[in-house]
Amino acid sequence: MIIRLATERDLDEVLVHNNAVVPAVNELTRSDLDWFLQEAHSFLVIDAPDGSIAGFVIGLVGPGLDYESLNYAWFSARYDAFIYVDRIVVAEQGRELGVGTRLYDEFARRGRADDHRVMLAEVNITPRNEVSLAFHEARGFAPVGEQDTEGGAKRVTMLEKRLGD
Repeated sequence: MIIRLATERDLDEVLVHNNAVVPAVNELTRSDLDWFLQEAHSFLVIDAPDGSIAGFVIGLVGPGLDYESLNYAWFSARYDAFIYVDRIVVAEQGRELGVGTRLYDEFARRGRADDHRVMLAEVNITPRNEVSLAFHEARGFAPVGEQDTEGGAKRVTMLEKRLGD
């Protein structure tokens, strides 16, 4: 499986994968994905052997983007510089194959190459996303706060991982 930058031709498949796992991630529109393709530090996809997309990660840098995300705003108010995992989705055909780990490792590598020393993410604790919580804990992320979103329908734990050299 090969990790590469997303292209315009990937966006329809990415949209299907993203919206299939709501509420683990927020629903997106094609317009949202067009914005991410232009603004993301790293919009990466990993191809499955059959040519389909096995997973993707959208990573931003901050602060400074004109992005209407409560979670990005929370981190922007507390950190001078960071890379931020806006979302990661592993498709059904990519599960249990290390796709998530490979995408995170590549995003972290790209962040370190640009002198970023902290990687941030959030995970739902209401509704609880046990798989993602365990994944982030195993990868060395530590909680740094919590916040409610969507009028209290969701609660997220804010996570930080220091990036070594």
